[in-house]
Amino acid sequence: MRITKLEHAALILEEAGHRLVIDPGGLTNPILGLTDVDAIVITHEHADHWTPDQLSRIADTNPGIPVYGPSGVARAAEGVDITTVAPGETVEVAAWTLRFFGGNHAVIHPTIPIVENVGVLVNGRFYYPGDSFYVPLGVQVETLAAPAGAPWMKISEGMDYVTEVGAKRVFGTHDGVLSAAGLGLVHDRLKAVTEAKGGEYFPLKPGEFIEA
Repeated sequence: MRITKLEHAALILEEAGHRLVIDPGGLTNPILGLTDVDAIVITHEHADHWTPDQLSRIADTNPGIPVYGPSGVARAAEGVDITTVAPGETVEVAAWTLRFFGGNHAVIHPTIPIVENVGVLVNGRFYYPGDSFYVPLGVQVETLAAPAGAPWMKISEGMDYVTEVGAKRVFGTHDGVLSAAGLGLVHDRLKAVTEAKGGEYFPLKPGEFIEA
């Protein structure tokens, strides 16, 4: 499986000529001309994880593809056909097995409502938690996309999360709110705890990929 990191939280997964897109949001450059997409996964309703324009661009070259997300996404994405998923569910679509975990977005502030959020385990190997630190219990995660920076987290929490999951390979995501200097510091911290658990850390830039 090839995992390509785009800006902020968007990812493109490729396996055996198939593609899966995760969280094509507003802090990601327009995704243009992407073909062979089987499905889109949206972890939650916040605009940095999906926009109508991004969905339309992908659908233009892949008509009729399913879009999966929690019920909050279905309510927010008026006019878009969302297939609702919840923690504990598994979906099979083309080359992809999608298992959903979690339930809620991490707390940003007591004055800000908590929305639904699902993490997704793809083909039993790659896990992306969305905006949460939910650990998929009973799963040995091979590759983890770890939150790097957000209004709802501090780096010590990200470090603890990487340690708890204990994946063989880790890269940072959700980093569009960080400066270049700040991103370097975050990579260093996540790399240290990944290696302390015997794993390998990849400081991916937008457009770079790893094989998982």
